[in-house]
Amino acid sequence: GAPPHAPAAAERALDEVERLESELSEFRPGTEVSRVNAAAGGAPVRVSHDTWFVTEQSLRYAALSDGAFDPTWAALRSLWDFRGASPTPPDPDTVRALLPLVDWRAVEMDPDAHTIRLRRPGMALGFGGIAKGYALDRMRTLLVDADVPDFVLYSGGQVLAQGTHQGRAWRVGVQHPRDPARLLGALSLTRGSVSTGGDYEHFFLHGGRRYHHVIDPRTGWPVTHTASVTVLARSALEADALDTALFVMAPERAMAKARELDVAVLRTDPSMRSELTEAMRAVFEARAPLDGAEAV
Repeated sequence: GAPPHAPAAAERALDEVERLESELSEFRPGTEVSRVNAAAGGAPVRVSHDTWFVTEQSLRYAALSDGAFDPTWAALRSLWDFRGASPTPPDPDTVRALLPLVDWRAVEMDPDAHTIRLRRPGMALGFGGIAKGYALDRMRTLLVDADVPDFVLYSGGQVLAQGTHQGRAWRVGVQHPRDPARLLGALSLTRGSVSTGGDYEHFFLHGGRRYHHVIDPRTGWPVTHTASVTVLARSALEADALDTALFVMAPERAMAKARELDVAVLRTDPSMRSELTEAMRAVFEARAPLDGAEAV
């Protein structure tokens, strides 16, 4: 069973997530990220360690993916509404007009002043593709420092596991992109994080086409060559950022990049053909029964 001090440690970990939300959410007014966005085109904004680190990491993943992952994609957010009663795709001219605001190279970081500035008015940072992973890593650190050896953390489409469950590796199921009742398979892990990005999380159908929330920041339109990407990485931040980056990148480049970074990747295209890196093949069991494990 869990050590007696585990509940208090878990409480502290949840408090940490709440604290990060108050710094990193672009939806809440007054957060550090909202202040950076409000000052776009104007003066630099001094930020705390967390906002600095997540921005720095976002730009790192933007660089290694040639902009397939881009934290400044948030300038396009108002164009896409996946929750309305009858969503429709945006006007192509409107998309084209906003694209110059999506440019990770126009994020200025001053390490001496610890400030961030967005070069053009209308630019915006959005950490939806990376902040969740960072929060899971922070929770892991707090639990490990509190001598809690075995745990699994879940956060919408992502799992972070540490240690074992009654002496056995944790098992994580990977959802089938077209049938929520089925799994593509399951993988076993004792340390690391599994994150899945799918075209089925937020989407609408219009004129026979599927429009989903994974937008290529270089075009402003949803990616058409991928249905889902599952990444197993050492850190949750890495898994979170890479499931987006690799989803958007051209398939051959994505798989080559996964091997170069030494992460385990399962990629499924819209015709439901899957490909796996060797690292994923070593831990993945296709169409495995789940036995009560969570699916991502």
